[in-house]
Amino acid sequence: MTHPFEYRAATSLEHAVRELAEPGAMPLGGGTDLLVAIDERLAAPNTLVDLRTIPGSADVVMHRDGSVTIGAAARIADLAKDQRISAQFPALAQACDVVGTPALRHMGTLGGNLCQRPRCWYFRRGISCLKSGGSSCPAKDGENQYLAILDAGPCYAVHPSDPAVALTALEAFAIVSSSSGSRKVAMADLYLVPSERADRETTLERHEFISAITIPAESVGGTQRYHKLMQRDAWDFALVSAAACKRMDGGVRIVLGGVAPRPWRVNSSVEEDVASGGLDDEAIATLADRALLDAKPLSKNAYKVELAATLLRRVISEVA
Repeated sequence: MTHPFEYRAATSLEHAVRELAEPGAMPLGGGTDLLVAIDERLAAPNTLVDLRTIPGSADVVMHRDGSVTIGAAARIADLAKDQRISAQFPALAQACDVVGTPALRHMGTLGGNLCQRPRCWYFRRGISCLKSGGSSCPAKDGENQYLAILDAGPCYAVHPSDPAVALTALEAFAIVSSSSGSRKVAMADLYLVPSERADRETTLERHEFISAITIPAESVGGTQRYHKLMQRDAWDFALVSAAACKRMDGGVRIVLGGVAPRPWRVNSSVEEDVASGGLDDEAIATLADRALLDAKPLSKNAYKVELAATLLRRVISEVA
């Protein structure tokens, strides 16, 4: 049976904050994940508050200092083809361009994509697990071929967002709004690991929602790449993805997706060695292997270690 809910279109940020303070209210972006989650009985809201109807909620604002503010209701497809984003933050444009299907990119919003739930088979099929209130992770010794090799345990689900990986490499911030006001949260701090809390993926409290994303001026330009390996050629979630950015000041940031419950940034010592440049193929391979020393694959996903190493070698060679 379909779960009934009331739909409300927010007319302002203040209106959205008031509506979402009510019990059982949840924010709605494109609905590409939330409506599926409702159908799968993973969410049961009384009210959906549409954030897309807030004036300016999808705007991309370039500031004089070079930084950018992107409204959380900006559509993934629009960001992928926005010439300003492509010119100044190409890693984000590239990540948006490989999200899901064309239809999903045209429906999905940036805020919704960042807050989507994991795609673990057990969780999505209603099998008791740590995310659904159970006492164990059936995937650990079960069908775990698409799950985490880093930062995992006791839950091994990976976060599926492509833009989250690029935004972490770009050292972006989420603007989080609620009845208590607004606060900035670094993308690196937005996501939880299961050892902190297994039943949810972000540090957002109830009634909080992402209203915008900001990327600092320091992340403009330089050399930026985003690559994604999928089981199929398109329309799939990442087996492994990688974002790498060498900033104008020479600093390097490298982040992997598809390998952990959150975007996984490689060790800073590896980034520093990449930033030093002058690397031959052997040195690049050594750095890629060093970045994955902490990997702990499960029974069916050891292949992800090699995939991650392959992507790391590729992005390191591109930005070094």
